[in-house]
Amino acid sequence: MAFKTTKQPTPENDSMGAEFIRRFKANPFIFIGTIVVLIIVIIAFVLVPAIVPAAGGPAVDLSFGSYAKIPITYVPGNYFAQARESIARYQQASINDSNYFSVNYQIWRGAFEEAVIHTAVMEEMKNAGYSAPADVVDREVAQLPQFQENGRFSSTRYRQLDNTTRISLWRQVQESIAMDRYNADIMELRVSSKEAPFIKDMASPERTFDMAAFPLSGYPDAELVAYAAANPQLFQVTHLSKITINTNEREAQQILSTVQEGTQTFEDAAKTHSQDSYADRGGDLGLKFAYELATEAPDAQERETLMGLAQGAYSVIVKASSGWAFFRAEEAPHPADIGDPAVLEKIRSYIMEFERGRVEDFFITQAEDLIRAVNEQGFDEALLEKELSKKSFGPLPLNYGRVAIFTSLSSFSVPELNDAVSNENFWQAAFSTPLNTPSKPLVIGTHIVVLYPREEGPADETNAEYIETAYASYWLSYIMDQNIRSYFMNSEKLKDQFVDTFFKYIYPLN
Repeated sequence: MAFKTTKQPTPENDSMGAEFIRRFKANPFIFIGTIVVLIIVIIAFVLVPAIVPAAGGPAVDLSFGSYAKIPITYVPGNYFAQARESIARYQQASINDSNYFSVNYQIWRGAFEEAVIHTAVMEEMKNAGYSAPADVVDREVAQLPQFQENGRFSSTRYRQLDNTTRISLWRQVQESIAMDRYNADIMELRVSSKEAPFIKDMASPERTFDMAAFPLSGYPDAELVAYAAANPQLFQVTHLSKITINTNEREAQQILSTVQEGTQTFEDAAKTHSQDSYADRGGDLGLKFAYELATEAPDAQERETLMGLAQGAYSVIVKASSGWAFFRAEEAPHPADIGDPAVLEKIRSYIMEFERGRVEDFFITQAEDLIRAVNEQGFDEALLEKELSKKSFGPLPLNYGRVAIFTSLSSFSVPELNDAVSNENFWQAAFSTPLNTPSKPLVIGTHIVVLYPREEGPADETNAEYIETAYASYWLSYIMDQNIRSYFMNSEKLKDQFVDTFFKYIYPLN
């Protein structure tokens, strides 16, 4: 079977994986035993549905989608319903008034996905021509606890079930056997005996780092003022009102004419005819910088014309971002007050959005000055001279992408490196820069970073042995399961209508 690429782990999944690793390291044998018990519980309550479907109650038939045109429905007593009940029991202790909706959503979504996987596997086994032999199913049914009396199968108890229930239970057990066969076949795929030691060796070498970081948010006000002075046309302040007509240019021209002739006021025309978010305000855009008009009038030449309007003057019809528009100047344009902190913040926002490279270049220059000082004086001395703080982290293996069985960069709580987990430049610099040598400046998210590798050594032997054991006993199975789920949940055969059904029937929005 070809599997689709698994999505990158989320921070939430990473924290869950870290907790798994912590518990495994504390006592691997007890923890593995706990996992085995959990699997038995899941098999007992989900994979081998030995619970007789609930009798009575309202007839519920909720369709949440389909797989290979087979409906994924919730019916009391079916696989979907039993999965929901099992997950709900597991989550029961965590439900409170503040998270009632979110936990219930997770319960229903989890049950839906279990039902999709179950349906998909049954379809795969059917296409492969496999069906559990009747005598095997009979034997499994006979061993179910509800039919045992004094340690033996009781035909009397079995006959107490009505025919519909017996047939349903028999089919559930038949599907459970097929599911077990599918899982067994998947897990029996041959893996090289050299694979686990290879994964173990990936944990070495480990490095310990010092680091200096320059936040882009620290771009000096003096640089903002200099940029505004060099580009005054961007930060001219204007006060315009606007009427937008989405139908056609001719109608926009007719409304402009009625305003110019005095048949109706601009404000009334805006409230009556304008089709934008400013209509209720009589078309008033408020104060805007010249560069902000790009969202109102995309054409640069037309924006320049708008900036030249005298107070009270009307523009011609211009092509707006949606439809056609005309403007009225409420004030004559004037330069921005650079001394106003609010204006400086607007200039900063503009530069970070449209001229971010200028900010990065500024701090890269600062970082290069630091590197020269480090090479002359040493890392700690250079930081002291530059009045910079030091961050330290490690030991860390080359764990690109945050693989849970290895120590993760995120486990060191260095917020400046939040965007470095899958940054190839970061990992290349981290493990190719010679020890006790500053790295080149690195752009990592909203920071410019200089790394200083302090030490390098093999992974701790206990940790390395854990990685080899965890990979063979857990991680390989986990990855296989995730790939199977990804394969089926992203299949073109799946029609996912979960959200629509959930909010229509389970948790209506009105």
